[in-house]
Amino acid sequence: MIRMASVEQALALIAEHGARLVTGLESVPLAAALGRRLAEPVLARVSQPPAAVSAMDGYAVRFADMKLGASLRVVGESRAGAPFGGKVGAAEAVRIFTGAYVPPGADHILIQEDARREGETVTTTFEQPHAANIRRAGRDFSAGDTLVPAGQMVSEGAISLAAAGNNARLIVAKAPRIGVLANGDELVAAGDHLARGQIVNSIQPALLALIRRWGAVALDLGLSRDTEEDVRGRIHAPCDVIVSIGGASVGDYDIVRSAFAAEGFAPVFEKVAVKPGKPTWFSSGKSTLALGLPGNPAAAMVTAQLFLRPLIDALTGGAPDAAPAARAATATPLPATGNREEYLRAVLSIGADGAAAIRAAEDQDSSLLSPFLSANALIRRPANAPGVTAGALVEFTPLR
Repeated sequence: MIRMASVEQALALIAEHGARLVTGLESVPLAAALGRRLAEPVLARVSQPPAAVSAMDGYAVRFADMKLGASLRVVGESRAGAPFGGKVGAAEAVRIFTGAYVPPGADHILIQEDARREGETVTTTFEQPHAANIRRAGRDFSAGDTLVPAGQMVSEGAISLAAAGNNARLIVAKAPRIGVLANGDELVAAGDHLARGQIVNSIQPALLALIRRWGAVALDLGLSRDTEEDVRGRIHAPCDVIVSIGGASVGDYDIVRSAFAAEGFAPVFEKVAVKPGKPTWFSSGKSTLALGLPGNPAAAMVTAQLFLRPLIDALTGGAPDAAPAARAATATPLPATGNREEYLRAVLSIGADGAAAIRAAEDQDSSLLSPFLSANALIRRPANAPGVTAGALVEFTPLR
């Protein structure tokens, strides 16, 4: 057990323990796959397009006939779902619409803006420099191609691509079941009456929403009071992970870790050298993991991004993020850091010149939620780092 883990150590331990409890696989319909991790690659069962198709409305013709002023006889029509059944011969044209099959014999689409139609005759009114406006068969993908590799999170684009490849279902990792337990005598549910000394339980609903967005099943384990008995009574739900909010510092009423220990959860690390979020802890039970997040709202949201999302990734078979650190120019000076790694809520933007710039929120107090309304990234500052001037490159993590 580590009493004070670095961020790097904490992430390695989370990945190791999460990988031991990988949740298995299931087949789901496309509409239910958003945000889930692909366990098997998505293969194309058809080619797209399945045959040469027209990229424009116009006339399917032989390019050899494309002389300015040439008149062609219109012998039929090809539209989406109803291809022309014959073949285009010399001095012939077939009326065609975007996406329709190009009939045999044709190797060019004379667009309707370059033609004049009179009865069953069409005349070329503009020079045609080369054969064009035909999308070849398989231009997007061919049958048997890998459309989406295994391991990716399913996006809207992946769903559309899988459907185009004639796949109705996807094999994904089972969604982990993540229970969220808030702790504190001072907390009341949003909308309830606030007595003197009470505050709204604002983090639990936000974490439940984040968990669903990250492809897991979110379970509300309620709000426990500051007694071991109440906490212990709420942590027997069938979960892969229990996320506990608050009650993990060193005050007289911070009893959450001891309650989990009494239920057989062995500590993995007790704290993390990170700001905000030092009280973050992690324990391992027989078949359930426990991640404790700080009670301060901003600290809970930051540590959920730093540690809960990678834990969900590990439970679904995802590898730790190996992408190189992203950098952007800080819009303001940043002070030197202390002995903990720091994460600053910030707004990342791209200028007209294409350069990335990032601006830290002015007030980084760990009790503040309002900076998250506009924040789309976290600036990472290493421990014991010197201050930097405006314009210096700093590392950042996108808020996912």
